[in-house]
Amino acid sequence: VQLQASGGGVVQAGGSLRLSCTVSPLAFDDNAIGWFRQAPGKEREFVAAITWSGGGTFYADSVKGRFTISRDNAKNTVYLQMNSLKPEDTAVYYCAARRGVAVPTPINYDYWGQGTLVTVSS
Repeated sequence: VQLQASGGGVVQAGGSLRLSCTVSPLAFDDNAIGWFRQAPGKEREFVAAITWSGGGTFYADSVKGRFTISRDNAKNTVYLQMNSLKPEDTAVYYCAARRGVAVPTPINYDYWGQGTLVTVSS
């Protein structure tokens, strides 16, 4: 299983970015895909997740109403649209996959992509 995250960059507070996570096709049909982030000196934390087959979505309270997770079956890609970005959103963002339903705990995800850095300037 391979995941490839991309789309990070530098943006001013209030701006937007869209992250992409491309997942190897063989791993796709019954997986859940999650986005997590890790800021310097902090633990990795849950951001959002989507159950691939049913499309159920889940968000951390800190990003509800600002971030949207979605999927494109044809492209084997999961997106994280991030709007109204804040300096506290600055972190390395990771996508991860697991068999079964989406859950918010990193330890329950078996496969991880490399991170993509998001920097929000004030």
